Formats: sequence, C-alpha cells, structure tokens
Amino acid sequence: MSSTDTPQHMPTALIVGASRGLGHAMAAEFLGRGWNVIGTVRDASARTLLHDLADRAEGRVTVEYLDINEPDHLAPLRARLADRRLDLLFVNAGTTNNEETPIGEVAVDDFVEVMITNALSPMRVIEALEDLVSPTGLIGAMSSGQGSITNNTTAGREVYRGSKAALNMFMRSFAVRQAATQRGFALLAPGWVRTALGGPGAPYTVEESAPLLVDVLLSQLGTPGLAYLNRSGQTVPW
Repeated sequence: MSSTDTPQHMPTALIVGASRGLGHAMAAEFLGRGWNVIGTVRDASARTLLHDLADRAEGRVTVEYLDINEPDHLAPLRARLADRRLDLLFVNAGTTNNEETPIGEVAVDDFVEVMITNALSPMRVIEALEDLVSPTGLIGAMSSGQGSITNNTTAGREVYRGSKAALNMFMRSFAVRQAATQRGFALLAPGWVRTALGGPGAPYTVEESAPLLVDVLLSQLGTPGLAYLNRSGQTVPW
C-alpha cells in the first residue's frame, strides 16, 4: 500500500511515540507519501513537533495521548480509535541506562525501567491494539541491531541490548500466535541515529533515516511472518 492507493482507501498508520526524533520524522514521511497518520505523545500538556505537523496536515494527522508505561492508558486509547482501521501499527519506544555499567552492577530500578519501556510496554500496546489492524496490515516495533545476540562482539550497553533482545523474542512469540493470519510483522534496527537516545556523535541523521525506515516497513506490507531488518532492508541475525 502506498500513495498510489485508490481514493476510496487512504491508508492509515499509527505511530506510537511520535512527538520527536525518529517517530515524528516517520510520521511526517508517511504523511508525505499519502497516508493518514495517528501519532501518540506522552505528555498531554506539552506542545510537540507532532502538533505542528498536525496543524499543517489538513486533518490527516491525529494526535493521541499515551504513556506506554501506564497500562491504564491503553483501553481508553483503544476506545477512541475503535472506528479507525489501521494498515500499520508501529511502536517506537526506547530508553537506556548508564551504558558502561556491567550487568552485575546495574541498579534494580534502572533494569526494570529499561526492560519495561523497551520490551514489556511495546508488547502491551501491540496486544491491546492489534485487532484494529487490517487482516493484511503490518505490525512493527523499533528494535536495534544491539538486540542481536549473534552480532554482540563488543559488549557494553548490556541492559539496553538485553531489553531489545527480549523485545525481539516477545515479538517472535506474538507473530507465531498470529501465524494463521496474513499480517506482516517487522522489527527495525535503524542503526546509530542522532536522536536524544543516540546522542550527537551518531553517524546517521533523523532526516536521512526516516525515509529508509519507511521504505523497509512498506516493503513488508502484504508479506506474512516476522522480519528483523536493518535500515537497508537486510535481515539482521537473531
């Protein structure tokens, strides 16, 4: 599905975590390709880049409020979106702790925060909203190349790596439970991007990354099963 779709159905993407960074840039990219966009923000009282995008979008961008770490927010969001059909549900979420702390020295609170934000909460969102997605639609989440066990040859960022590996495993289990459907499932490894999480030293900009990531997601529409892919659409080893 793309901007060439018939006027009878303009596809709709829900981007969870679209207030800034890659989430916002991907929302803008989908909008530019002829999609309707629903984007979520965590702070209901704050003005964000997504609000600015909505102001320019002539009704094609809807801003919703969701803190993914608050399970009680999911049912109200599901109710507000009950009459919307989604062609794509993509969860963009991520946090980290002190990257140099070995796993045996990580504080329990830090461990729990990273694991809930990066692994449990995205799956809660997907489980809560998946029935809004078209039977031939796509469900995805932002993973990381650092979630690859095979490719871990440098260590470091151990809690972050573990949380993304956990997300990959949970998503794989979810896809197996949906094996009888025609839906596609995607885990994206965007590379090291210059975001609030990635930091100013990252080699890739948000502006150059968003179109590539949207290309990868669109390539998976209509392709059943789960793929773990990098920014170029290449398979990342588990």
